[in-house]
Amino acid sequence: MLEKTQIRIVAGTLRGRKLTVVVHEGMRPTPQMVREALFSILGNAVPDRVFYDVFAGTGVVGLEAVSRGATGARFIEFDPRQVADIQKYATQFGIGDKVQVLKADVYRWAERWIPPGKDAVNLFLSPPFPDLSQKAAEFLKLMHTLLEKAPDESVLTIQAEEGFPLEQLPDRGAWDVRSYGRNMLLFYVVSRKPVVAAAATPEA
Repeated sequence: MLEKTQIRIVAGTLRGRKLTVVVHEGMRPTPQMVREALFSILGNAVPDRVFYDVFAGTGVVGLEAVSRGATGARFIEFDPRQVADIQKYATQFGIGDKVQVLKADVYRWAERWIPPGKDAVNLFLSPPFPDLSQKAAEFLKLMHTLLEKAPDESVLTIQAEEGFPLEQLPDRGAWDVRSYGRNMLLFYVVSRKPVVAAAATPEA
């Protein structure tokens, strides 16, 4: 079932701008409350970084990132209609030069992805409903791939649902998990700094 709705950009230079989108059962646009929480938590990690909106859908999260100061946004989306709409709104909002929309299968894209240098980036993953349930193993592999490639201090965020297998997350204790109704936001900061063991204190 298709449903037409409007989504509003909450803050930044594009505050108040609206996207008219058609939502189908497989999509799950990020609710405004969750989007506000996402950017509140990311805070200063958004400006001056590239933002990857993976499983972009409507593209509103990546567009909001640019609105809030991201140097650019990369949208990865398989549906050609969504790809065309994201590009249309980026042009309409005057940020076409900061946006790159890739029509690609996310899983294949991740295997080929090369980060844009050594600067930290933001990776936001909001997979469709079926990917969280029917493709759980593939999705977890996707996460591993991106975490291995992402530059130091990059932030990977997942918008998941209740029932997501948190125990299967890599380095489970390092994730910050927040719940908003049935939605969850999972944050991981990439760190490859070596752990320095504390010097042993001689016994008296």
